[in-house]
Amino acid sequence: MNQTMPFRGHLDELRKRLTISVAAVLLTTIPCFVFHRRIIEFLLLPADSLTQVPGRLVFIEVTEMFGVMMKVSLISGVVLAMPILLYQILLFVAPGLTPREKRYLYGFLPGALLSFLAGAAFGYYVLIPPAINFLVNFGGGIAEPTIRVGNYVNLVAMLLFWMGVVFETPVVMFIIAKLGVVTPRGFSRWRRHWIVVAFVLGALITPTFDPINQALVAGPLIVLYEAGIWLSKLAARGRRPAPAA
Repeated sequence: MNQTMPFRGHLDELRKRLTISVAAVLLTTIPCFVFHRRIIEFLLLPADSLTQVPGRLVFIEVTEMFGVMMKVSLISGVVLAMPILLYQILLFVAPGLTPREKRYLYGFLPGALLSFLAGAAFGYYVLIPPAINFLVNFGGGIAEPTIRVGNYVNLVAMLLFWMGVVFETPVVMFIIAKLGVVTPRGFSRWRRHWIVVAFVLGALITPTFDPINQALVAGPLIVLYEAGIWLSKLAARGRRPAPAA
């Protein structure tokens, strides 16, 4: 069977996958909008010190609260639709892959989802509370903080998203090693560089200058990289050598 596909065929396939993805996000966003109040209240839980006093979270523009509702609903819808989105990506790239590569990528899907949820949970329960506390109390005695709900939601959403992304590191390393792109020895050689990258990412992800909060991001990243090296060794051990031509 001819595995090649004309350029127009690729465009048609891309349009089909995008259409399904957009439809999935729309369908998951609708119930999230219905329950947006509960979702916002859930996002506010790590900032008890801000919410226990009435009026500590405010909005100063007429459309700001509505914009927050829509943003929270859309982001939540994207998270709920993520299995479908990832699956559509895999279906789009699958025709150009070998059967072995397809099996690896399909196996990557549940691991990627679980890793993202683990990273978001880490950000929600471990990173956000001390970061918010530092930011709010940093100027204590100089000015009284009045926090905009839009600013708070943007900050929390950014932290949850990027922590979810960086927790994908071991899974990505496993797949790369399984495909034979990088060997475990190569990952080990980059260990010192990754430590620097981890602290740089910690500074970029956390909106504070507090080294403790930055270390809360860098530390898990270093641990995740070590876990990725261990997984890459398992992947390399399980790889079958390619048959001779």
